[in-house]
Amino acid sequence: MSELFETVRRWIARYPVVYDNLKYVGVLLLAYISYLIVHKVILKTLQKLTSRTKTLVDDIILNDKVIRNLSYIVPLYILHSFAHLGESFQNFIQLFTSSLIVLCIILSLGNIISSLTDYYSKDEKFARQPVKGYGQIVKIILYIYGVLFIAGIFTGEKPWVILTGLGAISAIILLIFKDTILAVVASIQISSYELFKLGDWVEMPAFGADGIVVDIALHIIKVQNWDKTYTLVPTYKLMDSSFKNWRGMEEAGLRRIKRSVNIDMNSISFLSEDMEKRLAASEFLPKEIKDLVKGQGGKNSVTNLRVFLEYMKIYLSKIDDLSKDQTLTFRPVQSTPEGLPLELYAFSRKTNFMDYEKIQIDIFDHVFAVLPLFGLSVFQKAGGVDFKHAIN
Repeated sequence: MSELFETVRRWIARYPVVYDNLKYVGVLLLAYISYLIVHKVILKTLQKLTSRTKTLVDDIILNDKVIRNLSYIVPLYILHSFAHLGESFQNFIQLFTSSLIVLCIILSLGNIISSLTDYYSKDEKFARQPVKGYGQIVKIILYIYGVLFIAGIFTGEKPWVILTGLGAISAIILLIFKDTILAVVASIQISSYELFKLGDWVEMPAFGADGIVVDIALHIIKVQNWDKTYTLVPTYKLMDSSFKNWRGMEEAGLRRIKRSVNIDMNSISFLSEDMEKRLAASEFLPKEIKDLVKGQGGKNSVTNLRVFLEYMKIYLSKIDDLSKDQTLTFRPVQSTPEGLPLELYAFSRKTNFMDYEKIQIDIFDHVFAVLPLFGLSVFQKAGGVDFKHAIN
């Protein structure tokens, strides 16, 4: 058999062009067969084995993109090993295949990092952490080292020697990667100080953003506004712009209510005897208020505003959804040309928007309804209907 092969080799050697082409075709065929074996047999078998395990991490690591990139390494190594067959292109083939092998490894590691960040960003333990931002930082560092390594292969220099040589063009690099560098610094500060996490309600007036943080990447913070639109905020811009994070409210389980109603100051007066009788006869008022107004009519000692404020103190103390451990007041503040503001300052135990608004609506509906009982009226500017009534 060996004699037969030797005879065939000698016969083919008589035709140099055919002999050289057959060598090249044989190497390419061997590389292709190795690709099929690695891709279709070895790696696919490993993928099937990992799919049977309980953990999902190994399935994520051996995803289709990683398998495709790893499958190219063995064929490229074969081409590198047989580069001496093409003597005139040997050096170029070795450098080119070595660079491609490094590139495949770098891309595989990058795909693994991307898959892991996607997996852990959906995990409840890390759901509110900027996992994607961390992953992108690691990938940038990995790609930088990959580029330096490939450059070192072509130049014959070690990667750190090339890195020191970049000092001469550092200004250009800083200009090109300015936003990326600032974004990395901003991401580190956001993570270190926990300025905000996924799911936080934030307000960023400078960017017109008011809603929930749905994505934290290296360069962009994605906020879904309450009107269901999205605002994309550059990460590095957060370091020179103010924003408000409502996470503290959610963690405390309390939401502040600070709203006022303006009273017409002309309606404030001492209790008259008629008003005393009307309040004393009301089945609506509690006994404490009736005791307060009893015998005060016409004595110029108690005003209808004071009686109303005492009533509101009792009324608010009976609302279970208002925190009694925090400040709870209904008080007059500095008067204005629009009347005397009576401000409600309290903390709601309900932080949900609809429940929070319902508590305020119920309180102020009650305020508007009960004010006439105390002889008080709400101040509002005159409108067209008021002038029409005045003319009539």
